[in-house]
Amino acid sequence: MIRKLHHNAYRCRDSEQTRRFYEDFLGLPLVGTLEIGETKTGRKTEVLHTFYRLDDGSHLAFFEAPDMPFEFKDQHDFDLHIALEVGAEVLEPMMAKGKSQGIETRGISNHGFIDSIYFRDPNGYVIELCAKRAGHDDAMDPAKNGAREALDRWTRSRA
Repeated sequence: MIRKLHHNAYRCRDSEQTRRFYEDFLGLPLVGTLEIGETKTGRKTEVLHTFYRLDDGSHLAFFEAPDMPFEFKDQHDFDLHIALEVGAEVLEPMMAKGKSQGIETRGISNHGFIDSIYFRDPNGYVIELCAKRAGHDDAMDPAKNGAREALDRWTRSRA
């Protein structure tokens, strides 16, 4: 059975720029690096894999792989975003910190069950910091929220 997320991995343009955002700005400690000089198929490469730890022990990870083409672009929230949970008291100070450092910053957005702020990291990814609102657990409880029924309705409407 799946226990929890260990890490999600994404490409990065520059490992040091990425470290400054995730460690210095967001406060996620760099806890591991893996230099990869050869793939499992024997192809020579130069890749750095970095890991940043969240409080629950999971990680965000990045690959800097200059010898492998990748199209970096500013992602739209609906295409890709990384949402990280924080306490409500963190949102306003982090929003001010992002703006003061010239980081693209949006929010605070009330989504009913969470409040969120958004940043753009150096790789073009949208990073969401979200804080639970009262009623969050009920809103995320499939026995109370009708999630399966809503998905079934959506699927039928697309048929």
